[in-house]
Amino acid sequence: GGSRSAELTLPGFVHDVCSSIHTFGRTSPFLAGLDLERHGLRWVEAPAAVGHPLDDGSAVMARGDIATTVRGLGSAADGEAYRRLLEPVVDAWEPLLPDILAPFHIPLQPWRAMRLARFGLHAIQSATSLARRFRGERARALFGGAAAHSILSLTEPFSGAAGLVLLGAAHADRWPFPEGGAGRLTDALAAELVSLGGTIRPGVRIERFEQLPDHRVALFDVVPRRLASIAGERLPTGYRRALERYRHGAGVFKLDLAIDGAIPWRAPELADAGTVHLGGTFEEIARSEALVAAGRLPDRPFVLLTQTSLFDRTRAPEGGNTVWAYCHVPNGSDADMTEAILAQIERFAPGFRERILATVATSPAQLEAYNPNNAGGDIVAGRHDLGQLFTRPTRKFIDPYATPNRSIFLCSAATPPGGGVHGMNGYHAARSALRRGF
Repeated sequence: GGSRSAELTLPGFVHDVCSSIHTFGRTSPFLAGLDLERHGLRWVEAPAAVGHPLDDGSAVMARGDIATTVRGLGSAADGEAYRRLLEPVVDAWEPLLPDILAPFHIPLQPWRAMRLARFGLHAIQSATSLARRFRGERARALFGGAAAHSILSLTEPFSGAAGLVLLGAAHADRWPFPEGGAGRLTDALAAELVSLGGTIRPGVRIERFEQLPDHRVALFDVVPRRLASIAGERLPTGYRRALERYRHGAGVFKLDLAIDGAIPWRAPELADAGTVHLGGTFEEIARSEALVAAGRLPDRPFVLLTQTSLFDRTRAPEGGNTVWAYCHVPNGSDADMTEAILAQIERFAPGFRERILATVATSPAQLEAYNPNNAGGDIVAGRHDLGQLFTRPTRKFIDPYATPNRSIFLCSAATPPGGGVHGMNGYHAARSALRRGF
């Protein structure tokens, strides 16, 4: 439900309704095996995966290869520390992905187990701990922006994992996005399903189990509380209670903008970036995310922004561009963060407001109304913290997709490996259903 596109602001301006940049779109073990290009999917990539502006008017960039990125960190010591941290992830990217985009397990092959353990020793750490490897502001800011995708306080365990994985993806595959909008990925997946004999029935809202057609197994792409509600007494009371105890994380407040021209960045190199992280120093980002984790609103929120139409001209009319941006807020917040987000953009791009043609704001409540999986604006279907990363949706490591009812399975982002456009939740759930239901 998160890969859609629509003309949200003005005619001809195609916006990504939910997800925008698909860091695993080409390298996910599931999606990479489907050959979706034969259904018209085309991937676009920017010269730089991500840019991070600083208040001195410069920007630090994560470009395709580690060596180029290292040269922009401003310090030989930080460059070496960055290389030593990221190189093992990038060099092992293809064989590592099946193990990190999976439920908790210990690979039987010793070399795979050692590779995963090495990654895990870094991934389990907080972003604050990993950032201590860097002395300068530039490297710390770049890592902090990537780590903030965890939607956790940067002092929490496992907040560093997002920094490792996302920067690894930036160097391994440049953070691509579908030509024509995020919805083109969904279109290609739908075409693949139909080509295999599948049937899609859009617009049918399932509130009760009895509404389902005859079936042998049912895979539910819903958050745990919704599954408990729909399945009712078909699931044991204890399991339903465990589903209802599932914890959701922070929400997001999103802006979609149509603008005249491009964003007037003070740092011109940001015109190369598909994604821009707006938050200043590592310390400022950490402060913003800590406030959100504590249920408070930051004055200067960390903002994630994409400018995909710069590189995909099918998304906007000549002379115009789309801007996709959001910040983290406490779950269920009703605060209007429009001005706070615009202020952060204007901070690094003076004159930006003058280029705005139209704006659409989406609150956490509106995100949930659009898709109930976004409970309270939680776009990753549950906190990715130490207590719930491997034990999604309940505290069991063995086959988290199966339920006590052999015909009911869960395949949403509330199962491992969590949120993201990679399809691996459904892949693992389908394998579980094949083992148990057939």
